[in-house]
Amino acid sequence: MSRFRVLFKSTAVRLSALYILLFALCAATLVFYVTSMSERLLTGQIRDAVSQEVSQVKHAYEAGGLNLLLRTMERRARQPGANLYVIASPTGQILAGNVASVQPGTFDDQGWTEIPFIYERYADTGAERQHLAIANIFTLDNGLRILIGRDLGEPERFRLLVRQALMLALAIMGVGALVIWFGIGRNALRRIDRMTDASRKIMAGDLSQRLPVGGSGDEFDRMSDSLNTMLERIEKLNEGLRQVSDNIAHDLKTPLTRLRNKAVDALDIDNEERRRGALEGIIAESDQLIRTFNALLMISRVEAGAAAAEMTTINLSAIVADTAELYEPVAEDAGLVLTAEIEPGVEIQGNRELIGQALFNLIDNAIKYAAGGSGKPDVILKLSRTPEGVTLCLADHGAGVPADKREEVVKRFFRLDESRSKPGTGLGLSLVEAVMELHGGRLQLSDTDPESSEARGLTATMIFSPAGKS
Repeated sequence: MSRFRVLFKSTAVRLSALYILLFALCAATLVFYVTSMSERLLTGQIRDAVSQEVSQVKHAYEAGGLNLLLRTMERRARQPGANLYVIASPTGQILAGNVASVQPGTFDDQGWTEIPFIYERYADTGAERQHLAIANIFTLDNGLRILIGRDLGEPERFRLLVRQALMLALAIMGVGALVIWFGIGRNALRRIDRMTDASRKIMAGDLSQRLPVGGSGDEFDRMSDSLNTMLERIEKLNEGLRQVSDNIAHDLKTPLTRLRNKAVDALDIDNEERRRGALEGIIAESDQLIRTFNALLMISRVEAGAAAAEMTTINLSAIVADTAELYEPVAEDAGLVLTAEIEPGVEIQGNRELIGQALFNLIDNAIKYAAGGSGKPDVILKLSRTPEGVTLCLADHGAGVPADKREEVVKRFFRLDESRSKPGTGLGLSLVEAVMELHGGRLQLSDTDPESSEARGLTATMIFSPAGKS
């Protein structure tokens, strides 16, 4: 019984019960409407037929008098399914016709009877003696009363037949609705129980759990998919937070220790000029730490989706052109040539500041690692539309990144051994990947020249979705 109480407390079951009740009311209204309309239609047809009979009988009386009237009524009364034909005296006594008796008072008024009257047929027995009919009554100039009517048994039987058929259909549909309701309710209850069990495990700290998806694509599956996506996001953020904590503990401990040692050494310096140089070094170290923390904060902000509300339609071609113009002197100072191939009029939905910062990071890396290398002294920046979507490529001919390390270099603070001698925080590519995920795209790292057996360099490609939306 407890399961049934839980079942009837669910919204789906309550809605189903409400729909069944509404359906029953509509079906009952339809039954009575159809039967009453059918009865009214048949009654109208009877009145029309009786009215025609009355006209023909009156015409026969006018043409041949009482004798022709009697012959006409006698002939019509013998036909199968004949109407009611009665000739009565001015006092209401039946003189001729195919009716044995009628309800007293039937002949008191002329015209159509106000309400159906009771009559008896010849040779009726038992419970079938009394019948209902409607009739049109008129008086001849000699005072005789003529009644022409029609039995209501046929409309009544038709009305009952229609009502029984509709009630049977309603009963079948009602039983079917109850069976479906019970089946759907129990299935919904089982699915909710499974979701509840998974939720308890998640609340206990197991973020690897996922809500069950039945594959039917209904509202439960859509809700489970949304919640599972959220859980994946939360799990990833928690993992990122754990990694950041570990990285801060390991990778920032060394520069903080170095900064402290420089400060201690500065206390022992008597020469003002040397002390000033030591303090300037401390300030430079502090600035580098601040830049590291700013990069971490920006990555966290991007991964948390805080900038999603700032998405607007931006002209990516203009942004890339401005950035290329800004970095051309920097590349030239490093002995490189920055070449830009930009398709005009490329627009996407995105955050101008974050995309610009991601592009700055890629160009900084390309110039830093291509300068002084053995490859071609150039950096190629290319923006184009492709079947994959909008692609922004930056290719250099530096030392490149080994294929087995490309998944590692996008992690926070990860740096190749040969890169540790160069300035940097190891957060540039992490920020680029976070920005691309926010925009629904991806960062792809590949060889610049796969056909070369020498230093291949690196091509970093920012691939936006075809619609350019997150």
